[in-house]
Amino acid sequence: MSELMTREQARDPDYFPGFAIAIPLGIQHVLAMFVSNMTPAIIVAGAAGFGYGSKDPSAMIYLIQMSMLFAGIATLIQTIGVGPAGARLPLVQGTSFAFLPVMIPIVAGQGPAAIGALMTAALCGGLVHTALSFFVGRIRFALPPIVTGLVVLMIGLSLMRIGVQYAAGGVSVQGSAAYGAGESWLLAGVVVVVTLGFSFYGRGIGSSAAVLIGLIAGYVAAAALGKVSLAPIGNADWVMLPSPFHFGFAVSASAIAGFVLMGFISAIESIGAVSAICEGTAQRPATDRELIGATCADGVGTAIGAVFGAMPNTSFSQNVGLIAITGVMSRHIVTIGALFLLLCGLAPKVGAAIITIPIEVLGGGVIVMFGMVASAALSILSEVDWSQRNMLIFGVALSVAVGLELEPGAVAHLPTTLRILATSGVLPAAVIAVVLNLVVPHPVKELAAA
Repeated sequence: MSELMTREQARDPDYFPGFAIAIPLGIQHVLAMFVSNMTPAIIVAGAAGFGYGSKDPSAMIYLIQMSMLFAGIATLIQTIGVGPAGARLPLVQGTSFAFLPVMIPIVAGQGPAAIGALMTAALCGGLVHTALSFFVGRIRFALPPIVTGLVVLMIGLSLMRIGVQYAAGGVSVQGSAAYGAGESWLLAGVVVVVTLGFSFYGRGIGSSAAVLIGLIAGYVAAAALGKVSLAPIGNADWVMLPSPFHFGFAVSASAIAGFVLMGFISAIESIGAVSAICEGTAQRPATDRELIGATCADGVGTAIGAVFGAMPNTSFSQNVGLIAITGVMSRHIVTIGALFLLLCGLAPKVGAAIITIPIEVLGGGVIVMFGMVASAALSILSEVDWSQRNMLIFGVALSVAVGLELEPGAVAHLPTTLRILATSGVLPAAVIAVVLNLVVPHPVKELAAA
């Protein structure tokens, strides 16, 4: 915490510490979330078939730009507030990893046209999420740590394969001699080692932006090996404005169902972020107004972004941790970071620069990020009382969810919508865990102990 402000001022969301402090701290928030925010767009583009190695990178650049632009807009909704939307707290919004296990099978190999179905589903899911925000207090009982921890764990497990594929050279070279080459793993390894080094030994921005620094180190190594081409930057325009329904409008029942169901989990993520900021930094419980406003901003931000081709967003937990480190809770600092994101989102040369990152380098960063998702799940699960009842609930949900994801042919006779949802990993785990937790009674001795 800065010596220029008192402890009470640092805990006040409405206090503005001055531009000399606010600008660097705001940029630090952007650096902490930058890589995580753009990665889902790159993964979805790759799954759809217009990612790395495609002849026309314009669709991928657009997805990346919208991820930055609407992360900034959604963050402004959180910090400034628009009607009931917005907690008026220093919450940084960004593209959510949680929806990836649902999105990937829907767009797999379908090209840019498939993104239209995702955006339509995100619009529907965002509207449902907005309505759900006014009832968050009433549904929390159905999502205890055993459920939320399992869901977060499944998100991490479902995505780890992508990290390894990227580090080995990407799906585009899978099956060839280039896949899994030592040079690819060397670049991914540079990213992992540098990231760990700055995470453990760095201070301030060096620690909070460790993944970004790791990617820069991997990028430099790749350039030295002649694996970087700057042509996309020269070909990109200087300014790009968002266009409504850029990828079209299409209805996919499986996508809509997946986005609506995952909205429940995203709402609980935001509740956790608000609670962590208020209890950890302000040392007070979050108000109902703050909880409702935060989850409402999630839904509104997702719905608005979907109209223009942005992925669904949620509150970023790494930035909550950054607030705990700095001890400064000013929402105006995060507002400055959001404005920086807006500027980046309007400049396609930024997105073009991002796609010059070799896929092996990105793979190293993704391995770290998805590993951290799984680690966060273990932290949540540490709060669970591991009685025989809870172990059975967790075990059955995990076994079915992982098993169906590994062997999707086992449900080949289901209708397409149900098959996609059943093999997503995340949704079957969530549904089974929620249902079992609600219907399986606690043993008498557990009730007596309680």
